[in-house]
Amino acid sequence: MFLAHSCLCAMLLAVGTVAMANEKTCDLVGETGHESTTEAAVLERLKPLFGQSFETSVDDGQEKYTYKFRMCQDVSSNYSTGGLLQINKKNGRIVVVGRINDTHIIRGSEWIMLTYMGGENYDSRCGLERRKAIIMITCNPKTLASGFTLVGEEREKEKECSYTFELDSNLACPPEDSHLSVGSILLITLASVVAVYIIGGFLYQRLVVGAKGMEQFPHFTFWQDLGNLVADGCDFVCRSKPRNVPAAYRGVGDDQLGEESEERDDHLLPM
Repeated sequence: MFLAHSCLCAMLLAVGTVAMANEKTCDLVGETGHESTTEAAVLERLKPLFGQSFETSVDDGQEKYTYKFRMCQDVSSNYSTGGLLQINKKNGRIVVVGRINDTHIIRGSEWIMLTYMGGENYDSRCGLERRKAIIMITCNPKTLASGFTLVGEEREKEKECSYTFELDSNLACPPEDSHLSVGSILLITLASVVAVYIIGGFLYQRLVVGAKGMEQFPHFTFWQDLGNLVADGCDFVCRSKPRNVPAAYRGVGDDQLGEESEERDDHLLPM
Protein backbone atom coordinates (compact mmCIF):
# COMPACT_ATOMS: atom_id res chain seq x y z
CA MET A 1 0.00 0.00 0.00
CA PHE A 2 2.75 2.41 0.95
CA LEU A 3 4.70 1.52 -2.20
CA ALA A 4 1.68 2.17 -4.42
CA HIS A 5 1.08 5.53 -2.73
CA SER A 6 4.72 6.54 -3.25
CA CYS A 7 4.58 5.58 -6.92
CA LEU A 8 1.41 7.62 -7.40
CA CYS A 9 2.98 10.70 -5.80
CA ALA A 10 6.07 10.33 -7.98
CA MET A 11 3.93 10.09 -11.13
CA LEU A 12 1.92 13.20 -10.21
CA LEU A 13 5.09 15.13 -9.50
CA ALA A 14 6.58 14.08 -12.84
CA VAL A 15 3.43 15.12 -14.70
CA GLY A 16 3.42 18.50 -12.95
CA THR A 17 7.08 19.04 -13.77
CA VAL A 18 6.54 18.21 -17.44
CA ALA A 19 3.51 20.53 -17.59
CA MET A 20 5.49 23.41 -16.08
CA ALA A 21 8.35 22.78 -18.48
CA ASN A 22 5.99 22.83 -21.49
CA GLU A 23 4.11 25.93 -20.28
CA LYS A 24 4.80 28.84 -22.62
CA THR A 25 5.92 32.19 -21.31
CA CYS A 26 7.10 35.52 -22.70
CA ASP A 27 9.81 35.05 -25.31
CA LEU A 28 11.98 38.09 -25.88
CA VAL A 29 13.43 38.93 -29.27
CA GLY A 30 16.65 37.04 -29.95
CA GLU A 31 17.84 33.48 -29.80
CA THR A 32 17.70 31.66 -26.50
CA GLY A 33 20.58 32.81 -24.34
CA HIS A 34 21.22 35.88 -26.48
CA GLU A 35 18.28 38.08 -25.46
CA SER A 36 18.80 41.60 -24.20
CA THR A 37 19.92 41.49 -20.59
CA THR A 38 18.12 44.78 -19.95
CA GLU A 39 14.81 43.43 -21.21
CA ALA A 40 15.34 40.19 -19.31
CA ALA A 41 15.87 42.13 -16.06
CA VAL A 42 12.66 44.11 -16.57
CA LEU A 43 10.73 40.94 -17.40
CA GLU A 44 12.12 39.31 -14.26
CA ARG A 45 10.71 42.22 -12.26
CA LEU A 46 7.22 41.43 -13.59
CA LYS A 47 7.33 37.78 -12.49
CA PRO A 48 4.83 38.29 -9.64
CA LEU A 49 2.25 39.05 -12.35
CA PHE A 50 2.97 35.99 -14.50
CA GLY A 51 -0.21 34.03 -15.11
CA GLN A 52 -2.58 36.75 -13.88
CA SER A 53 -5.53 37.50 -16.17
CA PHE A 54 -7.16 40.84 -16.85
CA GLU A 55 -10.24 41.84 -18.81
CA THR A 56 -11.85 45.03 -20.08
CA SER A 57 -14.85 45.79 -22.27
CA VAL A 58 -15.51 48.54 -24.80
CA ASP A 59 -18.94 49.66 -26.01
CA ASP A 60 -19.10 52.87 -28.04
CA GLY A 61 -22.51 52.19 -29.53
CA GLN A 62 -21.19 50.76 -32.78
CA GLU A 63 -18.52 48.31 -31.64
CA LYS A 64 -18.67 46.05 -28.63
CA TYR A 65 -15.51 44.18 -27.74
CA THR A 66 -14.03 42.38 -24.77
CA TYR A 67 -10.25 42.25 -24.41
CA LYS A 68 -8.62 39.51 -22.38
CA PHE A 69 -4.99 39.83 -21.38
CA ARG A 70 -2.75 37.40 -19.54
CA MET A 71 0.72 38.21 -18.34
CA CYS A 72 3.25 36.03 -20.18
CA GLN A 73 0.89 33.09 -20.63
CA ASP A 74 -1.78 31.97 -23.11
CA VAL A 75 -5.19 33.46 -22.51
CA SER A 76 -6.77 30.28 -23.86
CA SER A 77 -5.35 26.89 -24.75
CA ASN A 78 -7.27 27.14 -28.04
CA TYR A 79 -5.09 30.06 -29.15
CA SER A 80 -1.46 29.06 -28.77
CA THR A 81 0.83 31.90 -27.60
CA GLY A 82 -2.12 34.30 -27.67
CA GLY A 83 -1.37 36.70 -24.84
CA LEU A 84 -4.12 39.21 -25.66
CA LEU A 85 -7.39 38.38 -27.37
CA GLN A 86 -10.17 40.54 -28.82
CA ILE A 87 -13.68 39.09 -28.60
CA ASN A 88 -16.45 40.60 -30.72
CA LYS A 89 -19.62 40.60 -28.61
CA LYS A 90 -21.89 40.77 -31.65
CA ASN A 91 -20.66 37.81 -33.68
CA GLY A 92 -18.36 36.07 -31.18
CA ARG A 93 -15.28 36.34 -33.39
CA ILE A 94 -12.00 36.04 -31.53
CA VAL A 95 -8.86 37.75 -32.83
CA VAL A 96 -5.35 37.35 -31.48
CA VAL A 97 -4.06 40.90 -30.94
CA GLY A 98 -0.62 39.94 -29.61
CA ARG A 99 1.47 36.86 -28.90
CA ILE A 100 3.76 36.12 -25.98
CA ASN A 101 6.40 34.53 -28.20
CA ASP A 102 7.13 37.96 -29.73
CA THR A 103 7.55 40.14 -26.66
CA HIS A 104 9.27 43.50 -26.33
CA ILE A 105 9.66 45.33 -23.04
CA ILE A 106 11.03 48.75 -22.07
CA ARG A 107 11.24 50.41 -18.68
CA GLY A 108 11.13 54.09 -17.74
CA SER A 109 11.37 55.91 -14.43
CA GLU A 110 7.79 55.11 -13.35
CA TRP A 111 6.44 52.95 -16.16
CA ILE A 112 7.02 49.71 -18.04
CA MET A 113 5.91 49.25 -21.64
CA LEU A 114 5.14 45.64 -22.54
CA THR A 115 4.46 44.93 -26.22
CA TYR A 116 2.97 41.74 -27.63
CA MET A 117 3.60 41.61 -31.37
CA GLY A 118 2.80 39.01 -34.03
CA GLY A 119 -0.99 39.17 -33.79
CA GLU A 120 -3.37 38.34 -36.61
CA ASN A 121 -3.23 40.46 -39.75
CA TYR A 122 -5.64 43.36 -40.23
CA ASP A 123 -8.38 42.61 -42.73
CA SER A 124 -8.31 45.86 -44.68
CA ARG A 125 -6.41 48.47 -42.68
CA CYS A 126 -2.81 49.31 -41.75
CA GLY A 127 -1.36 47.72 -44.87
CA LEU A 128 -2.64 44.31 -43.74
CA GLU A 129 0.19 44.17 -41.19
CA ARG A 130 0.06 42.08 -38.03
CA ARG A 131 -1.68 43.47 -34.98
CA LYS A 132 0.22 44.36 -31.83
CA ALA A 133 -0.78 45.22 -28.29
CA ILE A 134 1.02 47.78 -26.11
CA ILE A 135 0.41 47.53 -22.36
CA MET A 136 1.58 50.59 -20.45
CA ILE A 137 2.17 49.52 -16.86
CA THR A 138 2.25 52.67 -14.75
CA CYS A 139 3.39 53.15 -11.17
CA ASN A 140 0.77 52.80 -8.45
CA PRO A 141 2.27 52.01 -5.02
CA LYS A 142 -1.11 50.88 -3.62
CA THR A 143 -1.73 47.86 -5.86
CA LEU A 144 0.08 44.90 -7.36
CA ALA A 145 -2.06 45.01 -10.51
CA SER A 146 -5.38 46.70 -11.27
CA GLY A 147 -7.13 49.12 -13.59
CA PHE A 148 -6.66 47.29 -16.89
CA THR A 149 -8.31 49.50 -19.52
CA LEU A 150 -8.16 50.17 -23.25
CA VAL A 151 -6.70 53.58 -24.04
CA GLY A 152 -7.44 53.31 -27.75
CA GLU A 153 -6.71 51.65 -31.05
CA GLU A 154 -4.62 53.39 -33.69
CA ARG A 155 -5.78 51.99 -37.02
CA GLU A 156 -5.90 55.02 -39.30
CA LYS A 157 -2.23 54.84 -40.28
CA GLU A 158 -0.82 52.84 -43.13
CA LYS A 159 1.69 51.13 -40.84
CA GLU A 160 2.56 50.74 -37.17
CA CYS A 161 -1.02 50.41 -35.96
CA SER A 162 -1.53 49.22 -32.41
CA TYR A 163 -3.88 48.65 -29.49
CA THR A 164 -2.83 50.55 -26.35
CA PHE A 165 -3.83 49.50 -22.84
CA GLU A 166 -3.08 50.73 -19.32
CA LEU A 167 -2.41 48.75 -16.16
CA ASP A 168 -1.53 50.05 -12.69
CA SER A 169 1.11 48.20 -10.67
CA ASN A 170 3.61 48.90 -7.92
CA LEU A 171 6.14 46.83 -9.87
CA ALA A 172 6.59 49.82 -12.19
CA CYS A 173 7.51 52.12 -9.31
CA PRO A 174 11.18 52.99 -8.75
CA PRO A 175 12.85 51.22 -5.83
CA GLU A 176 12.66 53.18 -2.61
CA ASP A 177 15.86 54.74 -1.38
CA SER A 178 16.59 53.08 1.95
CA HIS A 179 19.77 55.04 2.70
CA LEU A 180 19.74 57.04 5.91
CA SER A 181 20.45 60.75 5.82
CA VAL A 182 23.36 62.31 7.69
CA GLY A 183 20.99 63.77 10.27
CA SER A 184 19.40 60.37 10.93
CA ILE A 185 22.82 58.76 11.39
CA LEU A 186 23.86 61.48 13.85
CA LEU A 187 20.63 61.10 15.84
CA ILE A 188 21.00 57.33 16.02
CA THR A 189 24.64 57.65 17.09
CA LEU A 190 23.79 60.25 19.75
CA ALA A 191 20.92 58.16 21.11
CA SER A 192 23.18 55.09 21.29
CA VAL A 193 25.92 57.00 23.13
CA VAL A 194 23.43 58.44 25.64
CA ALA A 195 21.88 55.01 26.25
CA VAL A 196 25.30 53.41 26.86
CA TYR A 197 26.30 56.29 29.15
CA ILE A 198 23.15 56.09 31.29
CA ILE A 199 22.96 52.28 31.53
CA GLY A 200 26.70 51.78 32.00
CA GLY A 201 26.98 54.58 34.55
CA PHE A 202 23.96 53.30 36.47
CA LEU A 203 25.42 49.79 36.71
CA TYR A 204 28.82 51.14 37.76
CA GLN A 205 27.39 53.41 40.46
CA ARG A 206 25.15 50.67 41.83
CA LEU A 207 27.43 47.63 41.64
CA VAL A 208 30.90 49.15 42.10
CA VAL A 209 30.38 52.33 44.09
CA GLY A 210 27.35 51.01 45.95
CA ALA A 211 25.28 54.16 45.47
CA LYS A 212 21.59 54.23 46.30
CA GLY A 213 18.63 56.27 45.10
CA MET A 214 19.35 59.19 42.83
CA GLU A 215 23.05 58.83 43.46
CA GLN A 216 23.01 55.85 41.10
CA PHE A 217 22.67 58.23 38.16
CA PRO A 218 26.14 58.82 36.65
CA HIS A 219 27.67 62.20 37.59
CA PHE A 220 24.54 63.10 39.48
CA THR A 221 26.06 66.17 41.17
CA PHE A 222 27.33 67.56 37.89
CA TRP A 223 23.96 67.22 36.16
CA GLN A 224 22.19 68.66 39.21
CA ASP A 225 24.43 71.74 39.20
CA LEU A 226 24.00 72.06 35.44
CA GLY A 227 20.24 71.92 35.83
CA ASN A 228 20.35 74.63 38.47
CA LEU A 229 22.48 76.83 36.22
CA VAL A 230 20.07 76.32 33.33
CA ALA A 231 17.14 77.18 35.59
CA ASP A 232 18.87 80.33 36.77
CA GLY A 233 19.62 81.30 33.18
CA CYS A 234 16.00 80.80 32.14
CA ASP A 235 14.83 82.82 35.14
CA PHE A 236 17.22 85.63 34.26
CA VAL A 237 16.24 85.70 30.56
CA CYS A 238 12.53 85.01 30.75
CA ARG A 239 11.38 86.84 33.91
CA SER A 240 8.84 89.59 33.25
CA LYS A 241 10.15 92.22 35.68
CA PRO A 242 13.38 93.06 37.54
CA ARG A 243 14.10 91.00 40.61
CA ASN A 244 14.48 93.91 43.10
CA VAL A 245 11.33 95.95 42.38
CA PRO A 246 10.62 98.66 44.92
CA ALA A 247 7.38 98.19 46.85
CA ALA A 248 4.36 100.13 45.71
CA TYR A 249 3.76 101.52 49.26
CA ARG A 250 6.51 103.10 51.30
CA GLY A 251 6.26 104.30 54.83
CA VAL A 252 7.08 107.87 55.62
CA GLY A 253 10.32 108.24 57.55
CA ASP A 254 11.25 110.81 60.13
CA ASP A 255 13.67 112.41 57.73
CA GLN A 256 10.76 113.24 55.41
CA LEU A 257 8.66 114.93 58.06
CA GLY A 258 10.93 117.90 58.38
CA GLU A 259 11.14 120.26 61.39
CA GLU A 260 8.03 122.03 62.55
CA SER A 261 8.14 125.54 63.72
CA GLU A 262 8.31 126.03 67.52
CA GLU A 263 5.88 128.94 67.32
CA ARG A 264 3.01 126.54 66.81
CA ASP A 265 3.35 125.37 70.46
CA ASP A 266 3.87 128.75 72.11
CA HIS A 267 0.22 129.22 72.94
CA LEU A 268 0.28 126.08 75.05
CA LEU A 269 2.83 127.47 77.54
CA PRO A 270 1.49 128.77 80.93
CA MET A 271 1.13 132.46 81.16
